[in-house]
Amino acid sequence: MSMAYEEYMKQIVKPMREELINANFKELTTTEQVENFLDSVEGTTLVVVNSVCGCAAGLARPAAIEAVQNNSQKPDHLVTVFAGQDKEATAKMREYFVGYEPSSPSMALLKGKEVVHFIPRDDIEDHDVEEIVSNLTSAFNKYL
Repeated sequence: MSMAYEEYMKQIVKPMREELINANFKELTTTEQVENFLDSVEGTTLVVVNSVCGCAAGLARPAAIEAVQNNSQKPDHLVTVFAGQDKEATAKMREYFVGYEPSSPSMALLKGKEVVHFIPRDDIEDHDVEEIVSNLTSAFNKYL
């Protein structure tokens, strides 16, 4: 790929990254960052596998942010990887999603390194934000 294309894509996805970063999600962009985070993590973590698609923009990111901001039970950690952009980091994170097919966007609630709740693209696409928020907050209230 050309440098011009890579720079173009960085600029295109910047607001998509910032939406979660501005909501206090830590962005993990390398395999080392994913490994270091998961090797030392304690407690619960919401992982958002971000994407450039419309269902990420209109549904997944807004739902994740709303669920975290408006629920009394909140995960200890909020992290995100970006599918299609930070490919190695996303692949490394997905190694921890044992039993779940790769899906983007998607969300996983972890206790330590174990997935206790997973929301694949199929449960995001063609659903409204309120349904996804309800799915997340039900998981928060059950596992946190």
